Amino acid sequence: MKVDLDVASKSLAHRRVARAQLAALACGLAAVAVLAVLASNGAATLALITALCALSIAAAVVSVIAAARTQALSTSSAGRDELRMMGIIRSSMEAIITIDEAQNIVIFNPTAERIFGVSAAQALGTPLSRFIPQRYRDSHAQHVTQFGATGISERIMGRQPILFGLRANGEEFPLEASISQIRDDAGKLYTVMLRDVTERVKSETALKQSREELRRLSANLQSVREEEKTRIARELHDDLGQQLTALKMELSVLEDQLTSRSGTRERIDAMSRLHGMARTIDATVASLRRIAADLRPVMLDDLGLAPAIEWLANDFTSRYGIEVERYIDAGDAAFTKDAATALFRIVQEALTNVARHAEASAVELTLHASSQHYVLRIADNGRGAEPDASTGEHAGIDRSFGLIGVRERAHMLGGSVRIDTTRNQGFALTVTFPLQTVQQEHTHP
Repeated sequence: MKVDLDVASKSLAHRRVARAQLAALACGLAAVAVLAVLASNGAATLALITALCALSIAAAVVSVIAAARTQALSTSSAGRDELRMMGIIRSSMEAIITIDEAQNIVIFNPTAERIFGVSAAQALGTPLSRFIPQRYRDSHAQHVTQFGATGISERIMGRQPILFGLRANGEEFPLEASISQIRDDAGKLYTVMLRDVTERVKSETALKQSREELRRLSANLQSVREEEKTRIARELHDDLGQQLTALKMELSVLEDQLTSRSGTRERIDAMSRLHGMARTIDATVASLRRIAADLRPVMLDDLGLAPAIEWLANDFTSRYGIEVERYIDAGDAAFTKDAATALFRIVQEALTNVARHAEASAVELTLHASSQHYVLRIADNGRGAEPDASTGEHAGIDRSFGLIGVRERAHMLGGSVRIDTTRNQGFALTVTFPLQTVQQEHTHP
């Protein structure tokens, strides 16, 4: 490439020479620039600039032969700074592309060559749009134009959404970009720094898929556990319960028979033993009913969620002596089996946490429907907890297995969980579910 310049200002000429060198160096080309500065009547005149560019497989080799008078030596410091800057551009791990106001490429560093799969010689002078997928080209051109009009000098990488580039082989790939603009005597220049984030996006996608798979596995495990609990509860209630009841009836018959006989010491001893056995059977039946109810309360299936929660609250009070004030307004809702189970288990876990940790004397339990959601809230008047001073979060509480289970059950139904607690001000758990995920389809609020 040969360029003849006839200029009136030495400083302007030097800037143009610098830009020619900049483009050649950034392209990864070998450049030879011959600069002759002649003097006539004390005025410096640029005679000739010849730049020879050829593709270099290794690195840019620069040779500058200067024949000038003393006043031309003042440019040497600026030249060293420029060469240093170009070394930085060439060695950058980010792709660096500079375009002019027409959005044609004027700088294309080696990293850009690598990620787009095209040489600098092929990229220079072509539109930047060749590296943008077709569906984004119009909006990108408008974005650059608007960016230039705002006067903002830069936009930072990582604060903008993921973009997509187009390799020479037609493959699209995700990237992050930052953009800056400068203006010189020839007009505006836009410099874009690009980072190929293909591997990061793949990792994030794989992690997201893994989390979703774990959630599906967790949901399946919860379902399997509930089915198994239901089976065991039925067997305990139906089989063992009936057998113990039959045994108690037999003991009653035997007791009647012994009572009708004469009062001997043996009869008195036998009656005492029978009474003890009857008490043991009563206690065993009560234990079986409690275990079966803990596994799967029969009334949850037979009577529905609201009566099951009422029973749970009464049982909690009888066991721990903590009063539970209830405000249950579920309307005419017919909950799905999964929703009824999830809500019941959340209440059960929340009350268990109160008994174990809260040191509370009263609990308030609320279940009500709004136009779009069901809201379940369990609040106690216990000792509460202070949030972490640095994060504002209740890290220890949030990571407890009980609340992890609550969050998982809520997530299965598209719900959300909120915790409100302050030291000595009690603890409140609020779970919100979308209406359409917890009600059976044929019901309407």
